[in-house]
Amino acid sequence: MRRFPDPDPGEPSRLTPGRYLLWLARAQLGVVLLGAFYGIVWPTAQALMPYAVGRAIDDGLTGRDRGDLLLWAGVVLALGVLQAATGILQDRCALTNALGARYRTLQLVTRHAARLGATLPRKTSAGEVLSVGVADVTQIGRALDFSSRTIGSAASIVVVAAIMLATSWRLGLVVLAGVPLMVWAVALLLRPLHDRQARLRSLQAELTAQAVDIVGGLRVLRGIGGEELFGRRYDAESQRVRRAGVHLARAEAALEAARMLLPGLLVALIVFLGARQVLAGDLTGGQLVAFYGYAVFLATPVRRLSIGASAFMKAYVAARRVVTLLALRPEIEAGGSAAPAGGDLVDPASGLVAAGGRFTAVVCAAPGHAAVLADRLGRYTASEATYGGVPLGRVEVAEVRRRILVSGNEARLFAGSLRAELAVDGADDDARVLAAVEVASAADVLEALPGGLDTVVAAGGKEFSGGQLQRLRLARAVLADPDVLVLVEPTSAVDAHTEARIAARLAAARAGRTTVVFATSPILLDHADHVVLVDDGAVVATGTHASLLAEPRYRALVAREEGAA
Repeated sequence: MRRFPDPDPGEPSRLTPGRYLLWLARAQLGVVLLGAFYGIVWPTAQALMPYAVGRAIDDGLTGRDRGDLLLWAGVVLALGVLQAATGILQDRCALTNALGARYRTLQLVTRHAARLGATLPRKTSAGEVLSVGVADVTQIGRALDFSSRTIGSAASIVVVAAIMLATSWRLGLVVLAGVPLMVWAVALLLRPLHDRQARLRSLQAELTAQAVDIVGGLRVLRGIGGEELFGRRYDAESQRVRRAGVHLARAEAALEAARMLLPGLLVALIVFLGARQVLAGDLTGGQLVAFYGYAVFLATPVRRLSIGASAFMKAYVAARRVVTLLALRPEIEAGGSAAPAGGDLVDPASGLVAAGGRFTAVVCAAPGHAAVLADRLGRYTASEATYGGVPLGRVEVAEVRRRILVSGNEARLFAGSLRAELAVDGADDDARVLAAVEVASAADVLEALPGGLDTVVAAGGKEFSGGQLQRLRLARAVLADPDVLVLVEPTSAVDAHTEARIAARLAAARAGRTTVVFATSPILLDHADHVVLVDDGAVVATGTHASLLAEPRYRALVAREEGAA
């Protein structure tokens, strides 16, 4: 049996929901075909049992022939063994198909999210990505799971219809006409189910995104007293999802009722017509028993056909969301061959120049401009920024990431040991890690942990306060030791005494290396070699912290920080 996931999941050629599902089936075609083979043999063996039972009654019991009775009893036993064996093998193939489709889709989504990088949160929400990775991959896997069962059900219906036509063309025609009518009736119920499923899926994604945002900003919400307000809003949205779920459940209930009722009606009709033919002498008792067995058997494949159709419909809705995510493109191109040798980091659009080997502080009159400028300096958005005179757009993205590190307060800690979270590449010894922790003034955080660097932290660092998280992020950034370190408000959540220690230690640790800090804190600004004031997206003044205090706009920003301190 093939192992999943593959190291390379491949790449779908055309991003449409139907073609994506077909691409998944082709990617694991061997298992799909093997499952289809078992899916055909298993129900066919079950379908032939009524025929063997009927022959045993007519030839063995009615004809009083012990040899024929034993022969057909042996056929029934052999069919039962064959059905059991192929049923097990079919379930194994179905599970492999389902897991393969899920893992392959997860690989594609994860790989594409990594490609998108900073573009991802700008184009979609974390909740949407989470919903795709949890709910949608399950529905897609379920469709591949039912593929072999659906094929087998269709094949077994054809086999039964052929046997019935050979025995009684009237009853055979009833089956050939009745089954398509049932499928058509079920299809009528699938369209509203499709629409309601799509609406529910959309509302669930929105609710998940809202939940992720609320959990991520819980500390802030509590701080401003907004927890109750957002809780009420979440409750209202969840009620919308509940109503959509009830609306969908009504359609599913009607579909389920049709799945049970229509095959039952077909069974009743076949038994009624068969009994009349027995009374007329056109059928034997054994053939009537066989026809009854055929009719009862047909309820299962018809039901499986409708379940398979419902599963493929839900998978189509899920695949649409997957291909929508996969269709997102990075805002910047990954190509480039130039190799900067170092020097000044320049943003021509604003006039910002961060001199090579110096500590530059940038004060933005509008808080939102800091993140925009940092993204341009780190090539997270398309810009004309240059490093050492070389446009960043001509440098391979991986090389830019290696040389220029942008660290903001959105950076996350992942689940795992604290050592692994701080020393991401795993090559740093404890001495370097502890030195970076000291620069970030986070030694007290480390001392409070029971296992020190070996302490396993939760995803998102939920056990840490805002100030502790900020210092750990700073320690990780310092430990990376890039050519250029760009920090966005690295001390906004710590007290003035801690901030003073961080400012002095950061300046000393990064001596001779290019450091750019976006901040308005006078404590940080006083340790900078060069301070730049940016207003309305452009540099309006440069100098030292002391010299810029004569600038009214600069003094107003800094004085506000001093008052807050």
